[in-house]
Amino acid sequence: MQYGPFLFSEMVFLWSVWEQSHQNSGYFSYMGRIVCIDYGMKRCGIAATDPLQIIVSAVTTVSTPDLLSFFEEYLKQESVEKLVVGLPVHTDGTYTYLKQQIDDFCTSFSKKWAHIPIAFADEQFSSVQARQIILQSGVKKEKRKDKALVDKVSAVLILQRYLHHI
Repeated sequence: MQYGPFLFSEMVFLWSVWEQSHQNSGYFSYMGRIVCIDYGMKRCGIAATDPLQIIVSAVTTVSTPDLLSFFEEYLKQESVEKLVVGLPVHTDGTYTYLKQQIDDFCTSFSKKWAHIPIAFADEQFSSVQARQIILQSGVKKEKRKDKALVDKVSAVLILQRYLHHI
């Protein structure tokens, strides 16, 4: 494919040369991942951006009691600029029963990692949309029953909405 005077393969090569020459220069040091949590009673779906905050991907599903220990390990390996937490809101605008647990988690998270700001995003209908996406993507019936998959896709949707990707 032609892009101006360069072929796509030439652009990829030029990008990789530029990236290698700037790898330890601190050029990208201000960028970190944005991580999102679809918080649930039993488990939480986790999604994150790439370091340049362009692409959102599902990371994993973590049992809710293990969430802080997950971040303890994750933050040793990845640079995180912000945490986004999905807020469960009823259609009338009131918060669900999970709001207090989310607040407690965020307080504990902030005590350990005060340098990482926390933002909140409306997660209304994210699970419903996630199920529709999974169904439309042709996933087999047995895999569609996997609630962890729904949680991961929900986290991706919440983060994409937060970043205004959709």
